[in-house]
Amino acid sequence: MAGGKETARQRMIGLMYLVLLAMLAINVSDLVLRAFNNINNSLNTSKDNVESSISQLLRNYENTKAKESPDNLLKLNRAKQAQKVGEDLIKYIDKLQAEIAKDGFEENGELKQKNNLDIGQHIMGSDSEHKAGKKLQDEINSTGKKLASLLQADEGKPTFTLQALDPVKPKAGEPKTWTGNNFGEGVPLAAFRTILTMLQNDAKNMEADIINKILADKPIVVLDQFEAVAVAPSSYVIQGQPYKAEIYLTASDSKSSPDVSVNGNKVPTDKGKGIYTGSTGSVGTFTWKGTIRVKERNGNIKTYETKPQIYQVAAPSATVSSDKLNVIYAGIPNPFTISAAGFPNINASITGGGSLTGGGGKYMINVPGSLVGKEVSINVSGVNNGKTVNLGAPKFRVKAIPAPIAKVGGYGGGDIASVQLKSESEIEADLDDFPFDVKFRIIRFELTVIKPRSDAITISGQGGNFTGAVRNAINAVSPGTTVIFSDIVSQGPDGRQKVLPQLVFKVK
Repeated sequence: MAGGKETARQRMIGLMYLVLLAMLAINVSDLVLRAFNNINNSLNTSKDNVESSISQLLRNYENTKAKESPDNLLKLNRAKQAQKVGEDLIKYIDKLQAEIAKDGFEENGELKQKNNLDIGQHIMGSDSEHKAGKKLQDEINSTGKKLASLLQADEGKPTFTLQALDPVKPKAGEPKTWTGNNFGEGVPLAAFRTILTMLQNDAKNMEADIINKILADKPIVVLDQFEAVAVAPSSYVIQGQPYKAEIYLTASDSKSSPDVSVNGNKVPTDKGKGIYTGSTGSVGTFTWKGTIRVKERNGNIKTYETKPQIYQVAAPSATVSSDKLNVIYAGIPNPFTISAAGFPNINASITGGGSLTGGGGKYMINVPGSLVGKEVSINVSGVNNGKTVNLGAPKFRVKAIPAPIAKVGGYGGGDIASVQLKSESEIEADLDDFPFDVKFRIIRFELTVIKPRSDAITISGQGGNFTGAVRNAINAVSPGTTVIFSDIVSQGPDGRQKVLPQLVFKVK
């Protein structure tokens, strides 16, 4: 305004001009803040639309392709895991949104203090590691890495990367951190909320990108690599047996990772070829069959299967070995592996008593309790070019199953609470540190109850269960009572009966 002495009218006009400017500033600020609110609503709508598309995609895949193969079910599980990872970050940001809504007095979706410059700064901070802004930065980077790690090598890389990085070389006067860039001073509360919604939208977009890549169909195979291959049925030949091999040309797609499985289990691929590593941890003959699934141009999946392949794992000579011990226990199945190098088909039998069942290198041997202390022989023979060859008949000692230990409620005697003893229902017989799962049953026992200042009472029990007079006597025990289980007779699967050591309990 002009200098010099002003009249009352001029002063009034000047004052009205200042009021007008203030009102214009208020209107512009309100328009900007409303624009933030509109952008926030638009981002929420976009986020909800993406979430709806993801949910629909997962439901359709679960009801169709996931039922077609185990591999597709695994892909669905990875996609659901990606959905959860993205949703966890969105829920974390929802908590910050709720805090802003509370402090900003949200009503019907509108912030009453949307132009407030202090509330958002107090919640998010800009440089302090103890503010929510820094924690949010860490959550965003962690979520981005988790989502990217769910993609397999043949599924490509994320198109959308979720990152919250500090500026590498900030210019003079600019914030030095990601938090300062997004939640620095002078940002109105409405903008804080919109930025958080934008971050949720970014998380949802990367989540959708990862899920789409996981569930996408494999690319069509293009044969661009050819190789001469020689395959022999066996590299181990017995004298006089002819050596044969097949020689042919193979082709593969070096740039693809086809779906290759062996016996139903997926195997890794390298330059378009499936790599199968067979187990050689035990001797015997093993059969496997490979399956390759290729997507045709019409979208259908074409399946190709190899002929059954056989490989043999053998020691330098005939081998007969027990899977658990170098003896045979009477009364229970004893697992054996029997194989011979160079003989894919072998026969085995037992002499001296007992039975031998099974085939394909895996057998079960059973001998009765009457052979305890004696020996049995396992005869092994193989077929070579139609001729039967004897491969040996090693002998094995027959041993009795060790005597078990009597227990009540897992206790072998000693102090016991009256409540604990009354809650038990039987005597058990267990074998500790024995490689076989052997079941014993109690035939009979004697129960002696000695109460303070009372005569001892002895009761006979049949079987292992506490019933009748035995049950009544146990229910009547009180602290200070001595309870003795004696003449405990057990029977194992070999039919042999054994008397077990007595159990003495002091009731507390």
